[in-house]
Amino acid sequence: MPIQFACPHCGKQTAVADQYAGQSGPCAACGQTVTVPYAAAPVYASPPRSSGGGAGTVLVVVGAVLLGGFLMCGCVASIPFLPGVGTARSAARRVTSANNLKQIGIAIHSYHDTYGELPPAVVKDQQGKPLYSGFVLLLPFLEQDNLYRQFDKSKSWDDPANLHLSNQALRILEHPSSLFKDPGHSDYLLIGGPNAVLGDDGQRHTLVNVTSADGTSNTIMALEVATSQASESWAKPVTWDPSQPFDSPDANVVQVLFVDGSVRALPKSTPVHKLRLIADYKDGQIVNVP
Repeated sequence: MPIQFACPHCGKQTAVADQYAGQSGPCAACGQTVTVPYAAAPVYASPPRSSGGGAGTVLVVVGAVLLGGFLMCGCVASIPFLPGVGTARSAARRVTSANNLKQIGIAIHSYHDTYGELPPAVVKDQQGKPLYSGFVLLLPFLEQDNLYRQFDKSKSWDDPANLHLSNQALRILEHPSSLFKDPGHSDYLLIGGPNAVLGDDGQRHTLVNVTSADGTSNTIMALEVATSQASESWAKPVTWDPSQPFDSPDANVVQVLFVDGSVRALPKSTPVHKLRLIADYKDGQIVNVP
């Protein structure tokens, strides 16, 4: 008999087979861990007598053997068969990634509030040679002030003085579905290229520039990328631009961070010309995106 229960976190009603009673898994709606309750014990009724004698016993024994084998395999193994578990896990990972992007957005805005300008996507030396990613400048606003203080900003990310720091893992820059396991990698990239809001052209970029142009809700400044595009280090001076594939660890969408701090999930099939337009903050063209 199916067990009806409600998620204690979001209230979603769910029905599962009674053999899953007592097991846990993520809610299909909110992704929070829930435990399937035990059904109320049914009123006992004597089974009808059978002239077959041993048939019922054989079924009980076979059932017990199967149950024993099931338990020996571990209860956890049955969790993936709960209705909606795969979808719930995907949704939970998507929420985590969206939160990572939102924290990056808060850090960028905090940097702007502190210095009166936006950080560059890539920091270069006086000769124009890339030194390190703008993520280095955001470290104090990502609760990594100590790491920022140790980083020698006059040298490149892979200089012996900085390489051991560049290889330190930053969980906020790791997508929960990423297959990239090297420490220090980043599954998120800042937007680069011509007219990117986090420009690395040596010019001063501010939120006023964006507001007076395409608008903060129509311009992107960071996004999640597929494992094949992930940077080996969050400090490496690499960026994303529309000439690169639009992909992510998510099965269906790519989550992008807009200048206004919002995070939206765009289809992987989003046309390249739309991506170019929302990456360019002063082209004067407004694009309708989900």
